[in-house]
Amino acid sequence: MDDLQDRPPGLPGVDHRIVSALRACGADPHVAGAARALSRAGEHGALWLAAGLAGAVVDRRRRGAWLRGTALTAGAHVASSALKRVVRRPRPTHVEPLVGTVGRHSFPSSHATSAAAAAVAFGALGSRAVPPLAAAVCVSRLVAGVHYPSDVAAGAALGALTARLGARWMTGGPA
Repeated sequence: MDDLQDRPPGLPGVDHRIVSALRACGADPHVAGAARALSRAGEHGALWLAAGLAGAVVDRRRRGAWLRGTALTAGAHVASSALKRVVRRPRPTHVEPLVGTVGRHSFPSSHATSAAAAAVAFGALGSRAVPPLAAAVCVSRLVAGVHYPSDVAAGAALGALTARLGARWMTGGPA
């Protein structure tokens, strides 16, 4: 779809152009390697589940909050996966992906959902490393060519909202 007349109009056209531009960054072997590593680490929210469990082990005083934040992150991922089955938007086909995917549907990005949920939940517990790492995971999905920007934005919004709605429960306040 390199030809201008083959691009869809409006937001879908912008989505296509951004994916094409960011996927082109993956031509650099270092960028491609980082995108692959971040995408693999974020599969099924594994990176964030491990981070939450590590937080629970290290920060015994707030173990419950870390475990509830981990549960919120997992719940956000499950919600994203369910929504993906309803929307059924196909993944980008106009670029060659850098990574394989578990499913063929794209909206919302479950990687972005779990990353944003972890950024909000674990950020509330003082983790300064999670938010920038979460942003990198989100961008990696675009560089890998497996999501449109609107998939990532919707996933991030869903994850952040899920964690925000559960914040009082996570920190031990009333639900």
